[in-house]
Amino acid sequence: MDTRFPFVDWFRNSSPYINAHRGRTFVILIEGEAMASGRGEQLIQDLALLHTLGVRLVVVFGIRPQVQQALDEAGIVPRYHQGRWVADEAIMTRVERIAAEQRLWLEARLSPGLPNTPLHGIEMTVVSGNLVMAKPLGVREGIDFDHSGEVRRVRAEAIEGLLDRGSLVALPPLGFSSTGEVFDLDAAEVARHAATALGADKLILLGEASGLFDRSGQLQRQLTPGEAEPLLQQADPYSELARHLGAACVAARHGVARTHLLSWHDHDALLGELFTRDGVGTMITEHRYEQLRAAELGDIGGLLELLEPLEQRGMLVPRSRERLEYEIDDYLVIERDGMIIGCAALHTFGEATMGELACVAVHDDYRGGARGELLLAEIERRARRLELSALFALTTHTTHWFFEHGFRLADIETLPPLRRDTYSHARKSKILVKTLA
Repeated sequence: MDTRFPFVDWFRNSSPYINAHRGRTFVILIEGEAMASGRGEQLIQDLALLHTLGVRLVVVFGIRPQVQQALDEAGIVPRYHQGRWVADEAIMTRVERIAAEQRLWLEARLSPGLPNTPLHGIEMTVVSGNLVMAKPLGVREGIDFDHSGEVRRVRAEAIEGLLDRGSLVALPPLGFSSTGEVFDLDAAEVARHAATALGADKLILLGEASGLFDRSGQLQRQLTPGEAEPLLQQADPYSELARHLGAACVAARHGVARTHLLSWHDHDALLGELFTRDGVGTMITEHRYEQLRAAELGDIGGLLELLEPLEQRGMLVPRSRERLEYEIDDYLVIERDGMIIGCAALHTFGEATMGELACVAVHDDYRGGARGELLLAEIERRARRLELSALFALTTHTTHWFFEHGFRLADIETLPPLRRDTYSHARKSKILVKTLA
């Protein structure tokens, strides 16, 4: 009996990401609410797994709800201004104590695990210290923030040395001044400064929200900082979402390749984002990981893999590697994180004023996202630049798609002579033509 294990397929598909993440530096923010809700144990296991796969980890942890609980128990009501509390001596006493407790908790959980636990046999060295330098917020709008501060700089060289020795670096939301004072910091600000100072490959922000959504409630899987900033302006300026989105946009503009907004409520969010092609949250990046571009010779393998299933179903005429290499300049591809998920070609015929739209294909997993329309629009732009007056296509399966996009039925005499001579009467493909305005 053939027993199927879905995990095995997932593991096979994740192998490119396992290889890609090895040796990379990730800065991961875990907000205090995640720990307070009991999600800490599984997150620790996920961090340990990343460590064993060779990821260099810097973990920033928030402590806001734990400190708030301690203040409530003591009957202390903090003063708030501009989204921050005024950290007087009574508050700082509890901030320092709880930061130390959370750091010790992390260190204990990341020590070698007991048998029959996910951490069994994994040895990790967790290091913290005076790695973030800070300065006071000072007096703003007449309010003295006392020991509430902001990041002055991150000691990137020291952190790099610890990562090089295989340590996991833990950063509490605390900073130290040159005068020996300790300041309460915003955890998202610490994570953002750490990521930019280290030139991290990823900044991962685990908060309440599972990403950014458009007005229809659709998850936005990828945005540039320019696309995300209008959403930032609409958010409550002191909300967690605003802090995370602001950190993500600044980090993306300062060299952090990819920043991810994820929800700690989703038990699979961290690994799902890192080891699947589509992820589960929102990624902010200056460089789009899905792009439409001209095909290159290095795309031949991906094109063959994309086209083979369609050729087997009789939807496309088989194309050899040699033919693709010869015609590669005619092709456009849609690349998604290193995978060719769509293509189309524009073939021309000497002095003919008609071009052939050929080999329009989108991977089964990525249909329904208007990628076919995107390919058609770019082919039409190419055709107009070449001063072609019309496009034609031959199809056996997708006639109605072409109808929906302005094509009409035509006969064989409409084709350029060179293409008319190679028309396959055995396939009996429909001939469709679209006039270009």
